[in-house]
Amino acid sequence: MSLAGQADTCTFPKLLARNARIWGERPGMREKDRGIWRTYTWRECEAQVRELALGLAALGFRRGDKLSVIGDNRVRLYWAQLAAQALGGVAVPVYQDSIAAELAYVLKHADVAVVVAEDQEQADKILSLRGELPALRELIYDDPRGMGGYQSDILRSYAETQSEGRAFDANHPGRYDRELAQGGGDDIAMIAYTSGTTGVPKGAMLSHRNLIATMQALAEVEDVRSGDDWLCYLPMAWVGDAAYTLGLGLVAGLVASCPEGPETVRRDLRELGPDALLAPPRIWESMLSGLEVKAADATPLKRLVFEGFRALAARRELLASEGKPVPLALALAYRLGEQLVYRPVRDQLGLRNARWCYSGGAPLGADTFRFFRSFGVNLKQIYGATESSALVALQRDGEADPNTVGRTLPGAEVRLDERGEVLVRGPGVFRGYYKQEEATREALTAEGWLRTGDAGLIDPRGHLAIIDRAKDVGKLAGGAPFAPQFVENKLKYSPYIREAVAFGDQRLFVAAMISIDLETVGSWAERRGLAYTSFMDLSRKSEAAELIYGEVVKCNATLPAPLRVRRFLLLAKELEADDAEMTRTRKVRRRFVAQKYAPVIEALYGGRDAVTLSMEITYEDGRKTTMETAMTIHELREPEAAGRAA
Repeated sequence: MSLAGQADTCTFPKLLARNARIWGERPGMREKDRGIWRTYTWRECEAQVRELALGLAALGFRRGDKLSVIGDNRVRLYWAQLAAQALGGVAVPVYQDSIAAELAYVLKHADVAVVVAEDQEQADKILSLRGELPALRELIYDDPRGMGGYQSDILRSYAETQSEGRAFDANHPGRYDRELAQGGGDDIAMIAYTSGTTGVPKGAMLSHRNLIATMQALAEVEDVRSGDDWLCYLPMAWVGDAAYTLGLGLVAGLVASCPEGPETVRRDLRELGPDALLAPPRIWESMLSGLEVKAADATPLKRLVFEGFRALAARRELLASEGKPVPLALALAYRLGEQLVYRPVRDQLGLRNARWCYSGGAPLGADTFRFFRSFGVNLKQIYGATESSALVALQRDGEADPNTVGRTLPGAEVRLDERGEVLVRGPGVFRGYYKQEEATREALTAEGWLRTGDAGLIDPRGHLAIIDRAKDVGKLAGGAPFAPQFVENKLKYSPYIREAVAFGDQRLFVAAMISIDLETVGSWAERRGLAYTSFMDLSRKSEAAELIYGEVVKCNATLPAPLRVRRFLLLAKELEADDAEMTRTRKVRRRFVAQKYAPVIEALYGGRDAVTLSMEITYEDGRKTTMETAMTIHELREPEAAGRAA
């Protein structure tokens, strides 16, 4: 029988109570503050949640009310969500780096009554929006630094709220337990707002049953063990954080560990050495870029050793993935590499203890995928959506493949419609979009199938492969299939390319806009004594253009002839979520980008050598300014490709 179907474990807070009962003195969560890890046992976690829930009850929080958290990953923000759920409320986490307009939309649309903010910065954002949030009754802050002089009738501290909870408990004995007992698996646990790649975000309503059943299914097929260390560093507003940190953490008894801050994640990851890790492709690509930069800066001997054993590991991984025997000499050489290169690299990355690692949220380039696996990292791909409780399919041990996302979870079903769109049905499928019935009807069929919007296929082994967003898959003018993500992932394998946007649907050839990686290109420039002042200045330099030109040539060598990039330009600014070019989960908003950069696309396909673009830039506080910049267009003159195109 599933946990989601048992009365005493059918909600997140009930799972917390169970864990406190059976694992009371074992670590449940930890947080790093001022360089020191503070550990909380399961019993302490439940006590903290109980006090805050009763404090919320004293403030009038009732069943069905919405509570939002905003800030970096902090244990008190997780406890706040559990406290709201214990009272029958709904958690609505929001992205901590959202601009004012984005915050106002989500908080108003969700009818949020209480916001729990990490610190002064986040509290200021909410206070500035108070006039736009008619449902907001309370603003609770965690970190008291800088909050002493604030005067507001809705403002109170986290500690004060818990103190009121203790007093409320004395006057209302048994209230928390009665509220907890009323909770059911079909209650809405959270409203997770989608990334909004095609328009305004939609609020996906996920029940406790959705999330618990999905994570229980994961625990059935993955090597998940109680007491495993799990690093919580991904945005709390992303459904994956709620599913894995809270869902899997409560279901399987993981120890959720919050780093000191975003800038210390790499250091804290290495110090903690978690037993498992989930990261989007950009994190894995960034890790690989960092290794390649360090290798380039190393002494000739160290660089030779690294590259030699890297090539050896790649050969071994290729043989293993094809099911071919590994020659004895290669196996012995790999063992030597394990001591000299592979283990030190895993330790440097903080993956020395990791038994399994996932890449999800977007396709990961095959080269990056194979690199980590060849170095002994058990990296596997997963696939999910906000509306499917973050997980639909995953690769089991021994089935890792850069071209698929594995087989569906136990209890879930996947099929393709006549257009090749992936449809999903199972216990993890959401309850609908909050206050958006028409969008719900478009997303769910009468039989309960979720339309994911992704184009895919199912191979003979039953593994699901995701091609791209269904609406983005097209054809070149010559008839060749064109999936922009396929080309973009190839380009982003270069450590010098941060983002790429490829065009080609109904066009004669593929063109791309490329954003350099400031850190790696900047390091490359410094090693050559090339001075620069800003991202724009560096991206305009001819030397940087020559560097990226070479990287595009390398990329083209791995692409089918029709998909090779013929023309590209370097953007004068990074693609930013604040400018609506990317979602908060770093997905390209293609429709918006195509409109904003229409003059660039016209120039790329119009044979021009340069283009001047006027762009509106948005700051975090909502202020806007206009920037005008000239960008050079570069053409790759490959005789073989040019002849075919003609």
